[in-house]
Amino acid sequence: MIAGASSGLVACAKEKARGTKSTTNGATGTGSAANKTVSDFFPIAVGGKTVRMQLAVRSPEMQRGLMDRHDLGRDDGMIFIYESPQQMSFWMRNTPTPLDIGFFSPTGVLEEVYPLHPFDETAVASRTMRLQFALEMNQGWYRENGVKPGAQIDLKALVAALQARGFNPKRYGL
Repeated sequence: MIAGASSGLVACAKEKARGTKSTTNGATGTGSAANKTVSDFFPIAVGGKTVRMQLAVRSPEMQRGLMDRHDLGRDDGMIFIYESPQQMSFWMRNTPTPLDIGFFSPTGVLEEVYPLHPFDETAVASRTMRLQFALEMNQGWYRENGVKPGAQIDLKALVAALQARGFNPKRYGL
């Protein structure tokens, strides 16, 4: 599950991203030791089903993604949050857990879902060119929970999670 930018690979999602310049990666600059990290989980609903999500926001977090993880709970996932809409492409380098990936529009609508297979380095690209979020869940989660294209992610909860991480949601179109 490698996230990659146009200039290189990132560890969970290969994305066709526009180069962005940032020294703070969207952080508010509060420097508070109380800020949550990528290891923390946030309850965020998708299609009415609450998921415990970890937020991958900074480039190193996206590069690492769920690599080498064996501990993903039934309703746990990782959401990749991008600054601007784009086409996305993910692969599974060093990722032993079978996953599904859901691609979401800037308005939080689920557009596409694809399976991702352990250690498969074949890119799984979105068809849609204007996506802002990607949510990786255990393989079969979307189907088992009836979460289909058209489902909505709770953007208010996502905003609160970004703020708890010390990021300004406006930087991500929220």
